[in-house]
Amino acid sequence: MTGIAVLGSTNMDLVAYAERAPGRGETVTGREFRTVPGGKGANQAVAAARAGGEVTMIGAVGDDEYGVRLRSNLEHAGIDTDLLHTVEGPSGTAHIVVDDTGANSIVVVPGANGAVTALGPGEMAAIAGADLLLLQLELPLSAVIEGARVAHAQGVRTILTPSPVQPLPSELLDCVDLLIPNEHEAAELSGFTDPHASARYLLSQVPAVVITLGSKGCLYAARGGEPVVLPAPEVTAVDTTGAGDTFVGTLAVALGERRPVPRALAWASSAAALCVQRPGASTSMPYRTEIDAA
Repeated sequence: MTGIAVLGSTNMDLVAYAERAPGRGETVTGREFRTVPGGKGANQAVAAARAGGEVTMIGAVGDDEYGVRLRSNLEHAGIDTDLLHTVEGPSGTAHIVVDDTGANSIVVVPGANGAVTALGPGEMAAIAGADLLLLQLELPLSAVIEGARVAHAQGVRTILTPSPVQPLPSELLDCVDLLIPNEHEAAELSGFTDPHASARYLLSQVPAVVITLGSKGCLYAARGGEPVVLPAPEVTAVDTTGAGDTFVGTLAVALGERRPVPRALAWASSAAALCVQRPGASTSMPYRTEIDAA
């Protein structure tokens, strides 16, 4: 079984469903509201666990009711939460509006995630003992860099989702094996709106990149090879909130199982397609049997 360490955020998603998202200064009426366990780190952890990975979550929750729920959700998915610390204060939250096309807009309030500024011996040991490390940017950058350095020093394959997007220091990029931005993040990081141009630029900084293109699929490029575009399955989206994290978590399992990259990408794309047909983030993520059947 693939051992995956996830160093990342754990948030409670506060999700409002409406015909359309409000503009600046505007109020719209929603039709439904849900609280759903989320956070990019926790979402990727759940996706990987449901896809068959052995997952350890590294991060923090608050000492509030949300923190209890967030930990319980991860444990229910079979994830090791011994390194998910409880700190004083509120848990992280993500305030999400989902419109009738399934598109979303999100404001993240870090809460307890902001307390994860450095790693202790236990966190370092968990990363060193994993097959892969998943990173995002909803924790303080100092912890993300430290985690990447530990993984790189131990030969642990490191996958970074650069979200929320921000300038990436070379000390982090030097330790990343695979970068997975969406097309908007890739454009902001590279300065190019064309995904192929973005990929060429990003390959000057990391060995391999997957740019997710939403309903158009994904673009994979690695140094020394030709880029590959994989179309996405055609489905009707209900909620795209967890699609990217489902793709990353499932892809990590496939790569850990040493599947050829095109097959791994296809498997992860099938998982993301299943996810967008259901509401919510972590609650919508498919299990391995569902992905195999798709």
